[in-house]
Amino acid sequence: MFTQPFCIGIAGPSCSGKTTVARSLAALLPGEATIFGLDSYYADLSLLPYQERKKFNFDEPAALEDGLLADHLAALSRGEAIRRPVYDFPTHTRLAGRFDEVMAAEFLIVEGLFTFHWPRVREIFHLKAFLAAPDPVCLERRKERDIRERGRTIEFVLEQYNSIVRPGNEHYIEPTRMFADLVLDGESPTEDTARKIYDGVMALSS
Repeated sequence: MFTQPFCIGIAGPSCSGKTTVARSLAALLPGEATIFGLDSYYADLSLLPYQERKKFNFDEPAALEDGLLADHLAALSRGEAIRRPVYDFPTHTRLAGRFDEVMAAEFLIVEGLFTFHWPRVREIFHLKAFLAAPDPVCLERRKERDIRERGRTIEFVLEQYNSIVRPGNEHYIEPTRMFADLVLDGESPTEDTARKIYDGVMALSS
């Protein structure tokens, strides 16, 4: 029975392609892969009025419950199962009493803005990849995603990006590329990027 997954971290700016690359990589790997996003660990803002929730800065590491995240990733890296909270982006809250049962697999792919920010999280990875994408590209992707998937208006997206997302990227996310084993182009075809990470995984796990 497989008990210790090969752990892969994927970091990069908002809308640099992390989730899409993670899915493509999972399809390439020679075994079952668990894709693990950090978004479920954002703070539960249910005690705040909705208008106050909308002003919350989600683009700094303090917005996540990093202790719980690190504990859960450490458990998964040991081959254990965890109960992950379920986060609802339209309301900025965790769904009360709702959890996803996440099982460890042969490969654990962790993707998110701050994947390389915390030492306790960084230390579980066998391979770390950073997706670099120009700011205008990320903004266009962000507009499309947030309007379609998260019910935002174009005015809200632009205000949030200029006041919070871009500064957060500059202060917290871009500096973490120094921890990456691979720095890859977020504008390259998804399959090509996933293949480069796959090649790195195979070289380390052989």
